[in-house]
Amino acid sequence: MIGFSLFFVSLHRFLTSYMKYFEVNMTIEPCSQDAQDLLAALAGEAGFETFEETTDGLKGYVQQALFDEETLKSVLDVFPIDNTHISYNVREAEDRDWNEQWEQEGFEPIDVRCQMADGTSKTLLIHDGRHLPADTNTCHAQPSDIMIEIDAHMAFGTGTHETTRMICRQLLNMPLEGKRVLDCGCGTGILGICALKLGAASCVGYDIDEWSADNTRHNAVINRVDDRLEALCGDASVLGGYAAEFDVVLANINRNILLQDMERFVSVMAPGATLILSGFYQSDCQMLEEKALTLGLHPTLVTTDGDWACCKMI
Repeated sequence: MIGFSLFFVSLHRFLTSYMKYFEVNMTIEPCSQDAQDLLAALAGEAGFETFEETTDGLKGYVQQALFDEETLKSVLDVFPIDNTHISYNVREAEDRDWNEQWEQEGFEPIDVRCQMADGTSKTLLIHDGRHLPADTNTCHAQPSDIMIEIDAHMAFGTGTHETTRMICRQLLNMPLEGKRVLDCGCGTGILGICALKLGAASCVGYDIDEWSADNTRHNAVINRVDDRLEALCGDASVLGGYAAEFDVVLANINRNILLQDMERFVSVMAPGATLILSGFYQSDCQMLEEKALTLGLHPTLVTTDGDWACCKMI
């Protein structure tokens, strides 16, 4: 299920960047959850980056320069659910702060737990500085817990979304002491900050959105890891200045960007490095794994949360 949690915490990330987007309203008759989920998966082939569920279908958002309308038409012509009709219309997406209300309200503390092989557990507690773990009956901070404060401004990544939580669980279960980390599409900086609080030596993050790069720097200061975290504004081309030097590469981005940039990720990975990917559906796993194999990577673990997936590769 796509759900509105994804929409409110990630849509603005795309629409407030320097690129222009189309909003494509797709009407499904008859509309069902299965049809919405399938349409979202198939429409990704036409360049869509994120979706919002509506009462009668989906709204999809796509960079104007990357919109492949012929592919969208082909998908709709052969839609695999019998007796289902889909129509659509295209308009330019409105430029505004899609996250303003969510930022003002903040979020309740998030408890991310990881069960260790020895039977113990590690816990990551994420809060917004206003709603503290001690204020709730469901989140009780212990001295051994890792605490992260995220003040989100126009950036994706608070732990409210399944993909963020899955990568955080992977980090909780990894030996990160002294590791060099790369966070691709850093958003709020939560993944890099998590890695640093777990003992990583340094982190470089980048994001296409200047707001996100600034927000990563801001959150690094709040969490007192700014001396070990560098945030850059740009796409994967910013990695051109780095050699094979990162021990852990994290990327929580949509499937199309992962496929496009995976070769560049590999080019900056040190021998024996780990790549952790999320931001995609379970149905996308095979495509991403096939791409990874062509680059000499080997998938070692896939975890899921709802329809979303996270893949660990070495």
